[in-house]
Amino acid sequence: MARKRNENSLAENRKARHEYFIEEAMEAGLVLVGTEVKSIRNGRVNLKDCYADIYNDEIFVKNMHISPYEQGNIFNVDPLRERKLLLHRDEIRRLDGLVSRDGYTLIPLSLYLKDGKVKVALGVCKGKKNYDKRDSMLERAHKRDMDRAIKEKNKY
Repeated sequence: MARKRNENSLAENRKARHEYFIEEAMEAGLVLVGTEVKSIRNGRVNLKDCYADIYNDEIFVKNMHISPYEQGNIFNVDPLRERKLLLHRDEIRRLDGLVSRDGYTLIPLSLYLKDGKVKVALGVCKGKKNYDKRDSMLERAHKRDMDRAIKEKNKY
């Protein structure tokens, strides 16, 4: 069965679910300018290669591409600039402890609207090896075959 898409979802990082094991996910606010919000609402954002980094007790998202807003003229900013995430200090420290372990990183999983504000789902992820990716693809194929067989059996 396909994953149900949230109606408030603006963008998803589908590659993250293939490339990483997602250990934990949390919600964070995002510091944006007005033209970036308008561009995100138009769906002109790419989360494909972005990640989050912690320094000076602050979290920043890097490589998130938000295309310039067409009517934004002088108010547009750099599409690949670092954007600050809004979290409580104790949450940032806890994430810093989790990420300091070997092989873990912070990956933005999706952007969505909540009460008119743009939020990001941030995941603590561990990278998959090639054999893990093959195993998950095989599991998906077997599940699809079983569902197809059950549907065919229940048809008659």
